[in-house]
Amino acid sequence: MTGRRLDEGDFRARPTRRGSRPRTKQRPEHANAERGLVTGVDRGRYTLLMAEDGDTDSTRRITAMKARELGRGRIVVGDQVDVVGDTSGVEGSLARIVRVAERTTVLRRTADDTDPVERVVVANADQLAIVTALAEPEPRTRMIDRCVVAAYDAGMDALLVLTKADLAPADELRALYEPLGVRVIVTQRAGGEIEGVDALHADLAGRVTVMVGHSGVGKSTLVNALVPTADRATGIVNDVTGRGRHTSTSVVALHMPAGHGAGSGWVVDTPGVRSFGLAHVTTDTLLAAFGDLADVAVECPRGCTHLADAPDCALDEWVEAADDDEERAGRAARTDSFRRLLAARTDTVAP
Repeated sequence: MTGRRLDEGDFRARPTRRGSRPRTKQRPEHANAERGLVTGVDRGRYTLLMAEDGDTDSTRRITAMKARELGRGRIVVGDQVDVVGDTSGVEGSLARIVRVAERTTVLRRTADDTDPVERVVVANADQLAIVTALAEPEPRTRMIDRCVVAAYDAGMDALLVLTKADLAPADELRALYEPLGVRVIVTQRAGGEIEGVDALHADLAGRVTVMVGHSGVGKSTLVNALVPTADRATGIVNDVTGRGRHTSTSVVALHMPAGHGAGSGWVVDTPGVRSFGLAHVTTDTLLAAFGDLADVAVECPRGCTHLADAPDCALDEWVEAADDDEERAGRAARTDSFRRLLAARTDTVAP
């Protein structure tokens, strides 16, 4: 018995999902795209502020999604992007992000010091304000060090904002961080007001500032004082653990209006952090933030770690070569501060 012979009638073609037109590698130029600022990200939807006819004081808020042509690259708060489509901002409208402008600065972190995956926190910020309570909860210098390292690696200025000065003095932390070039601002509660908020507003005016800090340090309270319309939730510190509850749950950029005797600016509020991994930071990028030490370090032997136990480190010779005791003390303080940050990055010591 032989089987039936097959002919063309038995052929079953699988319908293709692709059209018959060949795909082209050429992408549209989107010459009419409008520029916007990413102020919030929520599950694949981006909140943008669009300037009206170039007037940055007159803006409209729109919602957009990322165009497929952008691939898997991440868009974050602070990015300047080009959008097409419905940019009216009316309820239910959705525009499309087709380009991301080149970033001037990128604040990164990793999950821990062994994680090779960098996570971009904010783009195009000028400075990092590290909010730390002087008490309740106790200040954590290791965390401050890591944030300073991240700021310098990103090419940003570092600003230390000390809260709750009515509960503990700020002198020790001032002495620890001012030699690093970190500006320190001290605030405290005084009745229903916050003393020091005027100085803080002046330092933030005309700039884009990212605010980070542990839960319970008073970061949201400061944001509400700087941006009265922000309405960021505030929490309390647990009397037993000394820790606060997370009140900010996402990264958001807020326009800080002129006030407190200073101009306007941008404040980027972030959720409370418990860790700041620095696996992406190299010794060279950190050293570059200390121009005077970088010039000295070129004389170090190849492979020098620049740590206190490094043999023949040129930094030690530079300290000893000072003309007098006062200059020697200044150089030693500068070198010790740099080495403390370097040690924080490599996790070799706990401050």
